[in-house]
Amino acid sequence: MKSYLFLLIAFIPATIAFAQKDPAAVKILDKFSSIASSAPSVSMKFDLITTDQAEGKTKTISGSIVLSKEKYRLDLPDNIVWFNGVTSWSYLPEEKEVTINKPDKKDNSFEAKPSSVFSMYRKGYKIRLIEEQPDSYLIDLYPEDITSENIRIRLKVGKPSYDLLSAEYKNKNGITVLLKVKEYDLKKKPEESEFVFPADQYKGVEVVDMR
Repeated sequence: MKSYLFLLIAFIPATIAFAQKDPAAVKILDKFSSIASSAPSVSMKFDLITTDQAEGKTKTISGSIVLSKEKYRLDLPDNIVWFNGVTSWSYLPEEKEVTINKPDKKDNSFEAKPSSVFSMYRKGYKIRLIEEQPDSYLIDLYPEDITSENIRIRLKVGKPSYDLLSAEYKNKNGITVLLKVKEYDLKKKPEESEFVFPADQYKGVEVVDMR
């Protein structure tokens, strides 16, 4: 999962010439966050486009995710991840191996907490509304910590429903990862079992317990 989604990059000069938190951008993200957080879940189907400028290569994969508060299930072609709020299971189909972990509750990275995309703007980022179109808002987030791996996160939020259209992460080593949302659903009411590895469906797989 880390090899695709979690990206984030470099150095932002301390002399960026705009307010740390653009009030217009904050208002939009507050609405975006409120709508997503009040839903029973957020379900997305997406394309994940990774561009390596140094190598001149682009790779696209398709996936899906269901988020319910801090719980989630992420499906990628080479990795399926379940997280029930306490324990995570990462299954590699090619290796027929599942790794069990208990993530640090203090870890607010996207890797550990994908739902952070709806709230990360509240702390540690400078925010700017870049563009408003009839059907969308474009908002940039810059980390306040100049030692951060992140250089910029760009969110595209739809109008008038405040749905996530895309999230782009730029990387100091020239890698850009674009999460391009194809379907966005706030109505699904998932069962608790959806966020737990279904061992009965994966009999005979190798289990690596890292707890």
